[in-house]
Amino acid sequence: MARKKNITKDNLISWYMEFVLENNHDPKSVFSFAKENNFEEVDFYKSYGSFEAIEQSIFSEFFNHTIKVLAKSEEYPEYDARNKLLSFYFTFFEILTANRSYVVYALKDTKDFKNLKSLKHLRKDYKTFINNIGIEKIDLKQEQLEKIQDKTLQESSWIHLIITMKFWLDDTSTSFEKTDIFIEKSINARFDLMDIKPLKSIIDFGKFILKEKVNFN
Repeated sequence: MARKKNITKDNLISWYMEFVLENNHDPKSVFSFAKENNFEEVDFYKSYGSFEAIEQSIFSEFFNHTIKVLAKSEEYPEYDARNKLLSFYFTFFEILTANRSYVVYALKDTKDFKNLKSLKHLRKDYKTFINNIGIEKIDLKQEQLEKIQDKTLQESSWIHLIITMKFWLDDTSTSFEKTDIFIEKSINARFDLMDIKPLKSIIDFGKFILKEKVNFN
């Protein structure tokens, strides 16, 4: 039988996910994996250098698919940062749910997967996304402080996504309704806590005091 040609990354991901779910372990070798799926071993290396590279790309592909779905919405670009993030979460977790068996397999037997290698690319993609949705930040007028502020926001947002994924993995409610509630309440709470308007007022008042050199004595 002639070997399959024009093997895509999607093909490799699909075959890999199917294999690990049926066998509960990685393929023994790229050679055996290629033979089982009837393609040339060299075609694997045109897309990935190892099975670990596929693992890392899968969660990144979940992210990319989420962004593609959101891009189809005419309303999404007009949303504020809060609603953009809510839309991302609901869409992303719909995609995770459609692939729950694999996600459970990939994240099994780990209590802390914040720095899990399979989430490496997702972490990078998500932090870039957070940086670009227009979350209002304090204008510190000092580059180093603003870099610290950006990093803090990105890291705390990543931790929040991880916590939500853990909650979803443990959720046994119908259609994961409790996860939907968790997403809505936790994101709304985060944005309420990040509301910088009161803090900006305090800072403006402080600037006024310094400028006018008000004497309280």
